[in-house]
Amino acid sequence: MKLLTGIALLLALTASHAALPLAVDGQALPSLAPMLEKVTAAVVNIATRGQSKRRIEIPLANDPLFRRFFDLPTIESVRETSSLGSGVIIDSEQGYILTNHHVIEDAYQITVTLTDGRELNAEIIGRDPDTDIAVIQVAAEDLHSLKLADSKKVRVGDFVVAIGNPYGLGQTVTSGIVSALGRSGLGIESYEDFIQTDASINLGNSGGALVNLGGELVGINTAIFGAGNGNVGSIGIGFAIPINMAHDIMQQLVKHGEVKRGRFGAQGQDLTPQLAQAFGIELNNGFIVTQIESASPAAKAGLQVGDVIVSANRRKIRSSDDMRNLVGLLRMGQSIDIELYRDGKVKKLSAVIRPIDIHIVDGVELHQKLAGAQIGEMRETKLQRGLVEYLQVQEVVRGSNAWNAGIRAGDDFYSINKQLIGTVDEAQEVIENNRRGLILTIHRGNRELFLLIE
Repeated sequence: MKLLTGIALLLALTASHAALPLAVDGQALPSLAPMLEKVTAAVVNIATRGQSKRRIEIPLANDPLFRRFFDLPTIESVRETSSLGSGVIIDSEQGYILTNHHVIEDAYQITVTLTDGRELNAEIIGRDPDTDIAVIQVAAEDLHSLKLADSKKVRVGDFVVAIGNPYGLGQTVTSGIVSALGRSGLGIESYEDFIQTDASINLGNSGGALVNLGGELVGINTAIFGAGNGNVGSIGIGFAIPINMAHDIMQQLVKHGEVKRGRFGAQGQDLTPQLAQAFGIELNNGFIVTQIESASPAAKAGLQVGDVIVSANRRKIRSSDDMRNLVGLLRMGQSIDIELYRDGKVKKLSAVIRPIDIHIVDGVELHQKLAGAQIGEMRETKLQRGLVEYLQVQEVVRGSNAWNAGIRAGDDFYSINKQLIGTVDEAQEVIENNRRGLILTIHRGNRELFLLIE
């Protein structure tokens, strides 16, 4: 009863004064309104129309022998799609808008709505699915852009505000704090380095702005925790792509239309307590190097099989995911400073991320049935096996001879007709001496298989 009386009194006071006082004891009440008045015009609503294609699976359709006899065509179904999201104007003169790749994926029509009600058609400048960043462009006057913060200076506990278009309701503002930094291993994107916040982020907020109290852009809102497990609303765990990372990706998309990633050239696995004991080092986690590609940045830096990387660019490396994430977010030409254990001693190495030169040929140069496949020569130093040479399929054109023969991107093959091969020349020699057909020994994922090509 006392609570009801208090509520009634508060309502009466509010009604009598029509609004809360602007100041108490001469001190102005805090408000985000002045900051928001300057920044909300730079956050836009995005609506798309698109088409998604889905391959209709036919039993046995992927079996090379079955396809050879029946020559089944590839059947796809087309479905009309639509989506709602948000975006942030980064360059008002050029009309560049940052958003998420998944907001504009498969879109053939993109409509951007500004806070002043204008509706503009947008075109895609570039997109990077691996980081879920996309850049679109509109042609208009009097656009407003946001000033970029330095996301490296963001701290846990900083107040932040999320601005976006949840559920298509229109521009909405929520507030919270930075809950954590450097979140990765979530399985949301291929490369992850998220800012976590408890500011409410809901469906439709994707691509919107996360700003600090100074109105500077801290990150691009991209995901909420549990969205794929029956949860469709915010539970106080949202993720944003740091603006330093998003802006780096944007610059590459504007310049090249795509992100050009170099390769470090080292593969490995998580260091387990058992492996640590076997290597005689007192570590609980790290990245143990098991393969190094010849002529790669890792090889040129002096990295060796068996090295245990514990730090890179002053960030702890606890697993292979940490290492892959760090390398994947570097641009070509950037350096990576590594701290590692070798023979029980700490060593430091430095490498520059660059593309690895691979000799690539079109599969038709080997055999007509391999036309449409780009095949490269690979040389790696592997744990226990030493130097290994083999051929790897870099890409395959869907519907080509190679595709119909069962060849897929990423396939490794070490032998043809039971003869070991490691170079294109060796493969050509074996093929020329066998006119009846080919039996490829293929390593795909974690399994090996024989592929018959006639």
